[in-house]
Amino acid sequence: MTGGPAMNLQELTAANAAANLNRLFRFEVVLAADGEAELQMPWSDDLTQYAGHLHAGAIAALLDTACGFAAATLIGPVTASHFSMNCLRPAVGRGFIAKGATVRAGRKQTFARAELFAEDGSGKRSLVATGETLLVALG
Repeated sequence: MTGGPAMNLQELTAANAAANLNRLFRFEVVLAADGEAELQMPWSDDLTQYAGHLHAGAIAALLDTACGFAAATLIGPVTASHFSMNCLRPAVGRGFIAKGATVRAGRKQTFARAELFAEDGSGKRSLVATGETLLVALG
């Protein structure tokens, strides 16, 4: 594997706070270790599309960030070279949880995938989207 030193929860929390979009969308890093990461984001009417669901751009940002942070726990700072997502149902809830996992960290590319869950008022979670990212190390 290439890249810089692996990043821990504290470093990824600082990186998250330094990213303007992540601050605007109110992402919170709640877990980052051993090739996995978890982010939370509260519902915001400001991030909806015309029918009142979470906009696909916000969904993509959550999934992509969860993948990148998961990979960064193993290989340090990364950037996406390819990203894809599948929206499975309308994303509506009191908040969202994105769980990213590194599938394979190679010498030149790292592959990660993520799932996005919507959480309702009673704490029930529903899978609303999935994403996959090819990443390259920045170091």
